[in-house]
Amino acid sequence: MQLRLNARIGEILVAEGWTTQRAVYAALALQFGLQAVDPLRETPDPDLTTRLPARFWAAHELIPLRRTGGLVEIATAEPHRFGHLRTVLAEVFGPVRPVLATPIQVQSAIARACPIELAEGACTRVPARLSCRGWTPGSRRNIALAMLCGAGVITWAPMASLSLASAMAMLTLLLFMALRLTGGVAHLLSHRHLTAPDPVSPAALSRPHRLPRVSVLVPLYREREIAGALIRRLSRLRYPKALLEVFLVLEEHDATTRRTLARIELPPWMRVLEVPAHRGLTTKPRALNYALDFCRGELIGVWDAEDAPAPDQIDRIVASFSTAAPEVACIQGILDFYNPCTNWRARCFAIEYASWFRVILPGIARLGLVVPLGGTTHFFRRAALEALGGWDAHNVTEDADLGVRLYRAGYRTEMLDTVTYEEAACRPWPWVRQRSRWLKGFMVTYLVHMRHPAQLWSDLGPRRFLGMQAFFLGTLGQFLLAPLIWSFWMLALGLPHPIGPLVPHSVLEAGITLSISAEVLAMLIGLVAVSSPERRFLQGWVPTLTLYYILGIVAVYKAMYELFLKPFYWDKTRHGQVRPDRPRVRTDRLSARSRARSRPASDGS
Repeated sequence: MQLRLNARIGEILVAEGWTTQRAVYAALALQFGLQAVDPLRETPDPDLTTRLPARFWAAHELIPLRRTGGLVEIATAEPHRFGHLRTVLAEVFGPVRPVLATPIQVQSAIARACPIELAEGACTRVPARLSCRGWTPGSRRNIALAMLCGAGVITWAPMASLSLASAMAMLTLLLFMALRLTGGVAHLLSHRHLTAPDPVSPAALSRPHRLPRVSVLVPLYREREIAGALIRRLSRLRYPKALLEVFLVLEEHDATTRRTLARIELPPWMRVLEVPAHRGLTTKPRALNYALDFCRGELIGVWDAEDAPAPDQIDRIVASFSTAAPEVACIQGILDFYNPCTNWRARCFAIEYASWFRVILPGIARLGLVVPLGGTTHFFRRAALEALGGWDAHNVTEDADLGVRLYRAGYRTEMLDTVTYEEAACRPWPWVRQRSRWLKGFMVTYLVHMRHPAQLWSDLGPRRFLGMQAFFLGTLGQFLLAPLIWSFWMLALGLPHPIGPLVPHSVLEAGITLSISAEVLAMLIGLVAVSSPERRFLQGWVPTLTLYYILGIVAVYKAMYELFLKPFYWDKTRHGQVRPDRPRVRTDRLSARSRARSRPASDGS
């Protein structure tokens, strides 16, 4: 196994459960002739730890403990690498002597010794010009004044304002239609030629290629119901455990999740990482940034608390990266739901997700347009992710923002048909809360990247710039101006439109034609997205999507309210509220040679 996996013997023994980490490190202490210590039982000298950045200690799994005589004792979890770092350390500390500690002990000691530095770094990794952390009350005042002026204009000239707003509604509808149509056509044209790597079988691991180490971050927050099921789901992953590390990332003050995890015996390749409180900010991207410093993987992935990834997902991600071009920094998987039969709203949510992740996003990715990431099941080349500064800790849709920054930096995202099942928010108010967070994040992301439109145009190029406008303006406009868009349906019913006296009849006809065309296009894409056998039961519900989006109006105005008063507030979605629809859900794979399907692992509930 060591020859096949290119992993160290001790890592394999521990990952397979054949011995304990403490036993391996006792053997390493004898092998290297080092003293074994527990850095958690003593406080590292702060004068020593501050001489080098906390990220240096985390990256190399080192922590200076004390000065003994003329030597500085430095605890290391990787004694075979200490010789390469001795020169650097000696320039800072003078003579040094390594002592041995386990990785968990060293990482915990680093977190305890440098909490403020690590927490501050997690909040400010992204350059200020590309971050929304400067979104202060003062900076929001100008936008608020502009909105007040707009309200005054509406009061002074209501009919002219209504005409202008109707024109904006039609423009955003046209943009969104163009994006959907472009993505859908591109996907359908390439569908016949679509190939995907076959699942990597255990026998394939004997090939003499080097498999990378993979780190997966799973942020948790107040998870009482879902944590046990999550552990069972992740335990079914087939990737070699010696090359896999999963971080369960929780906030320092989250006693609920800590108590839940304390009752569960975690496998050795899975560990809990607590993020220290800092400036009252509690967001998923801040937790991801903090955990990134402790990762050892060449590839970094993200899953959410309720996710049920396909058992071969990481194998397929690794296979895709091995053949991808160097500029492919991210691979995004397909998101689906394991409870689409819970109620009507869950069915519509499943159709919406299928339309995006199975038709539109694959299409726009093939055209090279900006792909807004989906929040989970995206994997990155670590070097590219760190070069970008990780995630914007203050943005509540850090995924969409990172998707834009990838393309601005010259990278791109590819889609892969590996599925992760999630829990659909199927009750009205949780759906509104979740959707309002997304829409608020879209607003912030758009405003941040449009600070300097000319620079954005230069970074993205004309096609990607227009594609980004279509996504963000189209998405936000469809919700903000939905009542105006729907008002054109009055014409189809033979009723007069309020702006009828102000515009030519041909304009009104164009409006109703555009509105009907948008609905027809959405239904066609929805029907295509759920045309496979295991999702075909959703096709009858596709015509009801218009009604499904009505609550989006509540969500978007809730998002507008929070945009000005609490832009960094993370309105958490509760998980574990429904049971999976086990008879319906299947894991699907597209292959050039077959379309074999098998049921996904259940969550054990």
